[in-house]
Amino acid sequence: MSCSVAVSNSPVFSPSSSLFCSKPSIISSSPESLSLSLSHLKPSNSSTSSSCSSPSAAAASSSPSSPFRLRLPKPPTAFSASSAASASSTSPNCTVLKRKRPARLDIPVSSLTFAVPPTPSVAARDVVEAEEDGFGVSCKRGRREYMEDRYTAGDNLRGEHKLAFFGIFDGHGGAKAAEFAASNLEKNVLDEVIVRDEDNVEEAVKRGYLNTDSDFLKEDLHGGSCCVTALIRNGNLIVSNAGDCRAVISRGGVAEALTSDHRPSREDERDRIENLGGYVDLCRGVWRIQGSLAVSRGIGDRHLKQWVTAEPETKVLRIEPEHDLLILASDGLWDKVSNQEAVDTARSFLVGNNKSQPLLLACKKLVDLSVSRGSLDDTSVMLIKLEHYI
Repeated sequence: MSCSVAVSNSPVFSPSSSLFCSKPSIISSSPESLSLSLSHLKPSNSSTSSSCSSPSAAAASSSPSSPFRLRLPKPPTAFSASSAASASSTSPNCTVLKRKRPARLDIPVSSLTFAVPPTPSVAARDVVEAEEDGFGVSCKRGRREYMEDRYTAGDNLRGEHKLAFFGIFDGHGGAKAAEFAASNLEKNVLDEVIVRDEDNVEEAVKRGYLNTDSDFLKEDLHGGSCCVTALIRNGNLIVSNAGDCRAVISRGGVAEALTSDHRPSREDERDRIENLGGYVDLCRGVWRIQGSLAVSRGIGDRHLKQWVTAEPETKVLRIEPEHDLLILASDGLWDKVSNQEAVDTARSFLVGNNKSQPLLLACKKLVDLSVSRGSLDDTSVMLIKLEHYI
């Protein structure tokens, strides 16, 4: 709102001064402004001269009853072409103020990336597959942004014929613990096994698991991982697990679980946790330690280490001719597919006329079967032909 005030008989604010018309930013010839006259004041005797030829300005200045002139701008409205033309025709010597559009900002497209690192390729992030003589593995990402499952597989290790080590690692709270276990557990277990007596292999595997857990905690890394491993040496199969990854063997087509899932719902696991001062709660249908973790053993889990142990349970058996197949898998498979169904599905690719088919096809079939039944978890399946190690 602009206001112009003229004081009668004042040499400074005289109506004859060009103050009101020589400043187009104060008095405009635009018809969009109103002129109010206050008639109760004494009219000025001085004449008003204006350098503007606007009729409204002239009328206002010549009025004897308007020494005080209050000019109120109207709310801005859209100007039509005709009004703009008439304004320019009626006031050729006065400038009509128009709102100037600000200069356009030129923002580089690259500045909108917020420094987000490039996303890994879909193939590398979603699916991991491998096959070699004697084993095959397939891992598929679930609902998480990145897959947290890992695996390890090695044959003819340490220069020993048919010394092999296989493992599936199901990470939670990130993939760091699963990556660490996949990279270090084989070495730590073999270091203990080779220096110990053959009859004390269970203790050797236990020490390998605990050493891996201790090394992981020293790295100040977070998260945890369930593990299931199979060590084959001198015709013996040594299967161990910590968590809910599972090993199932086929004995002539009959499924037999070699491990038992470590979950807080197990009575012996719940008793162990409570004896250590912890508690187990049922949260939305799932038993959890301290209302948090749904598994009771594994590598890592620093914040729950008082109750979550890395000590595995181990079973040793001699590989016999009827032992045709070993399945190592994360709970992404076992939550949707039974032990016997997994064996039946895998053997359909490996017996009779299909005996020469790749193991990878059977692994992928089991993964897809779990996904088709609604599994949202990362799912990893490894198949091992035991006849290769007799």
